[in-house]
This record gives sequence, C-alpha cells and structure tokens, in this order.
Amino acid sequence: MRGDGARGCVGRFHFVPMPDPCELPIYEIQAALLDGARATGRVVVQAPTGSGKSTQVPKMLLAAGLLERGQCVVLQPRRIAARMLAKRVAQELSVRLGDEVGYQVRLDSRVSDKTRIRYVTEGILLRQMTFDPHLRGVSALVFDEFHERHLDGDIGLARALQIQRTTRPDLIVIVMSATLDAGLLQQYLAPCSVVRSEGRMFPVAVEYETHPLNPDRDDIWDVAARACARVVAKQSSGDVLVFMPGAYEIGRTVNALQYQRELKDCLVFALHGEMAPEEQDRAVDRYERRKIIVATNVAETSLTIDGVTAVVDSGLARLARFDPHRGINTLLVEKISAASADQRAGRAGRTAPGVCVRLWTEREHTQRAPQEQPEVKRLDLAEVVLTLKAAGIDDVANFPWIELPDPKALARAEDLLRDLGAVKVGPVSDRTRSTVLPAASAAQPSATGRRPVIPGEGSVAISSITEIGRRMLKFPVHPRYARMFLAAAEYGCVRTVAMMAALTQGRSFWLRNVDRGVEQAREDLLGTETESDFFLLMRAYRYAEQSRFSVDACRRLGIHAQAARQVGPLFEQFLEIAQDEGLDVGERRVDGALVRKCVLLGFVDHLARRLDEATLRCELVHRRRGLLARESALHGAKLLVVAEISEIGGRAGEVNTVLGLATAIEEAWLKELFPDDCDETVTTGLDPNSKRVTARRERRFRDLVLESKEGAEPPETEAAQILARLVLAGDLKIEAWDEKVEEWIVRVARFAEWFPEMEAHPIRDEDREMLVEQMCYGCRGVKDVRNLDPWPILKDWLTPEQLAAMETLLPERIEMANGRRSKISYPKEGAPVISARIQELFGVEKLSLARGRVPLKIEVLAPNQRPLQVTDDLARFWRETYPEIKPALSRRYPRHEWR
Repeated sequence: MRGDGARGCVGRFHFVPMPDPCELPIYEIQAALLDGARATGRVVVQAPTGSGKSTQVPKMLLAAGLLERGQCVVLQPRRIAARMLAKRVAQELSVRLGDEVGYQVRLDSRVSDKTRIRYVTEGILLRQMTFDPHLRGVSALVFDEFHERHLDGDIGLARALQIQRTTRPDLIVIVMSATLDAGLLQQYLAPCSVVRSEGRMFPVAVEYETHPLNPDRDDIWDVAARACARVVAKQSSGDVLVFMPGAYEIGRTVNALQYQRELKDCLVFALHGEMAPEEQDRAVDRYERRKIIVATNVAETSLTIDGVTAVVDSGLARLARFDPHRGINTLLVEKISAASADQRAGRAGRTAPGVCVRLWTEREHTQRAPQEQPEVKRLDLAEVVLTLKAAGIDDVANFPWIELPDPKALARAEDLLRDLGAVKVGPVSDRTRSTVLPAASAAQPSATGRRPVIPGEGSVAISSITEIGRRMLKFPVHPRYARMFLAAAEYGCVRTVAMMAALTQGRSFWLRNVDRGVEQAREDLLGTETESDFFLLMRAYRYAEQSRFSVDACRRLGIHAQAARQVGPLFEQFLEIAQDEGLDVGERRVDGALVRKCVLLGFVDHLARRLDEATLRCELVHRRRGLLARESALHGAKLLVVAEISEIGGRAGEVNTVLGLATAIEEAWLKELFPDDCDETVTTGLDPNSKRVTARRERRFRDLVLESKEGAEPPETEAAQILARLVLAGDLKIEAWDEKVEEWIVRVARFAEWFPEMEAHPIRDEDREMLVEQMCYGCRGVKDVRNLDPWPILKDWLTPEQLAAMETLLPERIEMANGRRSKISYPKEGAPVISARIQELFGVEKLSLARGRVPLKIEVLAPNQRPLQVTDDLARFWRETYPEIKPALSRRYPRHEWR
C-alpha cells in the first residue's frame, strides 16, 4: 500500500479511459437549455451531481454557435476545480490546455488569444468586471455550483445582470447547481428559463454510526480508517472517497489507513487545494488498482472523480467566518449541512450502486442545518465592497444583494477601508443611485423584497473609492496587503512586501509541535528575531530555497518543504504585478523600520499591547483580547501589530483567540502615520479599596490604552461628578440629607407654584443632580460625602428675599391659640395640612396662610391624638359636627375642657 499516491512509479499502473461525454445525462436537456439561452438570455439549470453540467454546458454553447462574439466564462468556487475541469474539457475536445480551453485562477493562468472556454474562480470575474464593465470578448457567463453561495459568486451574478440589462443585452447568463434554490433565483433573474435534468444516479445506501462519537476518545481519522476497511471488505470493486475537514486531518487519515490490513492492496491519495497540481492530477486519475482518496470538500462539487462507489464522510468542514462585533476572521471545524452531506453521498452513485458511511448517528443528522449559510452572511466584506465602489456603486447597502449582509459586517468593511485610505466619506450621486439596481427593477421590488432606490429621494452619507483604493484593486490580494504595496513603493521596500504577501497567501510552512531540538536548530541557523515574525519567515524561506527544498533539510528546521516551494512562484508573480503598476522592484538594502511601517499601515486595526511580561496576553484595539502565538519570536515586544487573528476551536467547545505573524512597532509611528487617532487623557474613578477618587493619566490610540499611570489629585469637578453619581444612584448616602430636607424641597416647589411673582424655581430632578454635585465639590472620598451638610447649598437655591418670603408666607409651623406651634405638612399636590387637638382649636373659625391666599386643611384630633375629622371649614365644623360628637367626647375625656 502506498500512502504518497505512488510517487515516482505512476507509470507502473494502467489508466482506465474516461467514459464517452455524450452519454452523460445533461444532454437530455440540451435543447431546452439552448432555447432558453436564445429566448431570455438567462437560464437556471438544475442537474444532479455527476450529470456532466460543469464540462458539457460550455461545449453545448460552443457547438450551437452562441460563442461567436467571445468566450464562455465558467465560474468555479475553487481553484482546483477550475484547473481540473479545464483540463478535462481540453482532453475531450482534443486541444492543448491553454489554447481553445483554459483556466485562470488567482496567480495562475493558462489562457491565450485562442481561448473560447475559460474556467475561472469567482474573484477573477469580479475583478474583470471592475476594470472592464462591458465584459468585452465575453459571450456567456456560467455560474457553476451556485448553491455554495460564495460571496464573489453572489456579487458577480448581480453585476452580470446589471451589465446585461444595460450595455450588454446579448450576454448569456446561466446559473447551475445540483441543490440550488430555484425559486429564489427564478424570482431574482426574472424573466428566465428553468431547465431540470433528473440525471441517472444509481442508488446509494446510507449507513450511520450507531452511537455518537466521543471527541475526547474517538479520533475521526481512526474511525474513518476502520470504516474504509469495512467498505472494502464488503465491496469487491470501486474506489473510496473519504471527506475530511482539512490537510492536517487528511494526513492523519492517510497514516491511519496504512495500519488497516484489509487495505494493503489499495492506493491512497490525499486531495486538497494546497497540493501541487501534479499531485492533484494523480489523485483523480484512474488506475487498475483500487484507490482511496482522502479529500477536503474540494471533491464535494464540480470535480467528479470517476470510479468512486463508496463515500466515508466525517461530516466536518473548515468554514471561514467573520465576526463583525470583534473584527476577527475565524476558521473553525464545523458540522456540514444536510445538503452538503447529500452532495457528498451523491459521489458514490455515479457509475454503479454505492454506499455512503456517515460518521455520525441518524438522530444527529436530523439536527443538522438544511443548507450552509451563504458567505455574504459570514465573511469579511472588505475586498468585495472595495470592488463594488470601484465599479461606481458607492451605496453598497442598497446594492441588489441576493441576500442582505449583516449591516454590522458592511460597516466593519467600510471602517477598515477608511482606515486603509481606500474610501472616503461623501454624498451619493444620482449617477451612483441609478446604477445601484438593474433597470428592470424599477417597476417591481427586487428579489430581496426591498423597494428600489429612486434617484433624488435625498442623499445619504456613504463612502466612495479614493485614488489609493483604485490603485489597491490592481493587486490580487486582500486590501490590507494592497495597502502595504503602495506604502512599500513610497518607502522603497517593494520586494520585501512582495515576499511577505507571498508567504501569507498559502498555508504556513512552519511545522507545529516540533521538539526542542528543532527549535534550537532554528535559532542556531536562522538567529533570533526581535522586529517581526515576517523577517524570520523570510530567512526560513531563503534557507529552504538554498537547500533546494530538500525534505530532510527542511525537516531539521521544522519547515514544510512543499509549502515553502510554493512561495517562490507567488513571489515572482507579485513582483510582476508590482512592476506592471510602475513600482520599483529592484534589489536594495532595506530599512527594517520602514518595512514594519508598511505592516502597520495594512494592519492598524490589529494593533496590540502586551498586558504583562509574564504571560502572552494582549489587548487590541476595538476592546479585544488574545494570546500571542507561542511560536512567535516577539515575546519581548510591548507594542505590536499582528497579521493573523484566529479563533481556534479546541476540545469541549473551548475557543482560543491566537495572535500570529506579529511585528513590533514604535509608538512614535502612530503619531506620525495616524496623528488624529492619538490622544492623552486623564481619567478619574473611585478606587474600590481606598474608597477615594483617584486620577489616572492615559495615552491612547483610538480605544487602546498604550500607557496608564497614577496621577496627582484628580480634578475637583470630575471627582464631584463621580461621587454625585454614587449619591444619586443610592450607593452613597449623605447622612444629613434626611426627611426634613425632602420636605423643604417640596415646600420650595409649592412656594414657586403659589407665589409666581417671587420668581422662585422648583428643584427638579436635573436640578437635584446639580445641587448634589455642588455639595460634593471639594470632596475626595466616600467619608467626605457622608459628613456633608446639605443645607448651605440647598438654601442658596433661593435669594435671601425669596427665602425670607417663603418663611413668612409658607412657614414650617403655625402658632395655635394655646401658644403651641403646630407643624404644617406640604404635600406635592393639594392644600397644606396641620394636625391639632380639638382644644387647641377652640375659638378659631378659620386658618390660612399668606393672609388667606393659601387655605389650610385641618386634621382635628381627639385628646388621644386620634383623628376626628379633616376639614377646610372650621366654622361649619363647630356649627354642625361638633354638637354631635361633643357628648360622647366629654364622657370619654371628662378631665378635658369642652366648650
């Protein structure tokens, strides 16, 4: 059994010829498809996995004469599919790859002036639309495997409809998939034709695990290897396709398969996007010997591997997500949807009855999501937003998205582009508004259910692309690295930035979990590093290059030789792109500080500060935290930017935020490059231990505290505000602020109400806050506030004249006939009230305040202080009520006077 794809001896095996393409099921709908293309120019094709749609539909268009004016561009979600499909079609047409049939993916192209059918990744088309909005030389666009809902595919389809409905009504648009939502697309593309192929799938028996796997005990690669052994023992022929989430899991699975005796006669191949093209070709070729292909989801769609009759599915995939709340790209292993599981199972029923072994239980399957979430809902939108703005679509929120992205994700993309200087804020123009939606949308709502934007309905604050942004789009990299290239042109370090970009486009070539001997060898040969992990990577690459990428030599330093080998071609292509844009790519001695400034300009929103020297904990802008990667060389740096922020899922649901590819920076550079984002502040707060207000002087970059020091005494105003907030919240009490104070405040309000000519003002809630703050002025701690005397501040609310008038007109007490001073109660509403024993009221016919201006209510009390009656008419009380109650009262209280 060979685990390396029979490397070095492929010629020993007999290759099985491919089937006749004309026998594929897709030809059943050829006539309907071509009729639809001619009639409406828009066709939705539903055809099952393996029906031949990816290879045969472009050939149908070519044979029918529909490509006379240009190419058929076929969009693929993955580079490996674009390359291998182009190779397959070229073989079927007996032409050389790159002539009539070619492919174009990021940083790799095999096309020529002869090319009529061109397979591309979705981002390639989007860039072509940006720089050639009329798509000259293109007759048809075929969006393959559209159900995957990649972000570039969504945008590309929307732009294609805009172009077709305006300048290119002759453009043919075809959307294809095995499991797409035809209803949504039919509404979105209307008017369009929908054609369906039932295909000729053989039955596939689906088997499940009887018990859920325990992630702490059951390694998925070992379970998959045992499942492969069972399948091979049951089936006498046919190849096996194993789905794993990533290259690491694939490697472990390949190793596990070698220990299964039942599989000793099988060839084993890995298949994933990071492999060299020749290795990918070996995996999909057919041999007389039985083979097992362990693949990521690159084999789930588009790419049909002939001869497969069994699928072993881990049910897992690595999915990229973007968290708009923290601005972090995450790459976690997640459970695939039920639709993806069906796609994978379908790979086993192409040529004969097959079997699909799912490494999860049937009950778990019912709990899986029906479909994958579209990328527009989960990915960073910065690059596509910049692309849209370059096409004149400034108001991206009103772009005709098939599904609306999260507004926070759009805002985050706009913020990042503003940080990079790629866009600027400005009003939307009528020209921009008129290009936001296709012309056909003017009379009806779009497929998103939103009303079309009507020019002239009022401007909104949006951002438009700058000249820097347009120049950034020339570089087929993330906007961060594009911004670094432009800075490198200014600082004279283009070659270095090109190498840094090349080093980060593919997988990291550092092997993980190496022993101490390898770490020591790295330090001995590569030296120590204090400025940037990028610099150490570059030295490692040069070492691998000088060693001719020898596996043994690279392994001594923990370098993945094949990953390092892929950097060179990328580096050369980046240099070519930079040179085409007029950048100086000559060799020269480079100042490391200038290179680090380039990194800062590209990753300013990933600025981080080490929290302490004892740990790797860091705090970043936007109030995030993470751990500097253990393998980083910059454990001594205090201020740095990181080019990679990853959430790594661990066991038991743990998620760790790891900061990688760090570069040390100087604080002075922040003031130089971002002067408006730097400031110094003095912050005050209550120390929970001393219970006193303290001051802290802070230097900040945006919301990241760069340095914090205890200062002198805090400003009196801020100290008073902090203590007053505690009082008003009820967390701190002024001991002398008692019921008497509250009664006085009510009396002031009634005084202002009843005597407006005195021009007094009631103490409202906001006034109370101000008064409490005045009382706290000069205080430094809790104890000071508790001992405050509130009366001087309160009485200062009134002028001396107002205060004297209130004491005269609305006194606190009133003198009764017997000389006793009874307290007057002032309610918030209604008349004032006094309480007096009946004997104190003998001879009194009327009581009032302010010479009768404010009547009083009298609560008449019995000798035992219990209420007899409340009245505001004492004369009536004596005349009518008192004669009735007097006999009883005199008998009960004979010692008291009764008149």
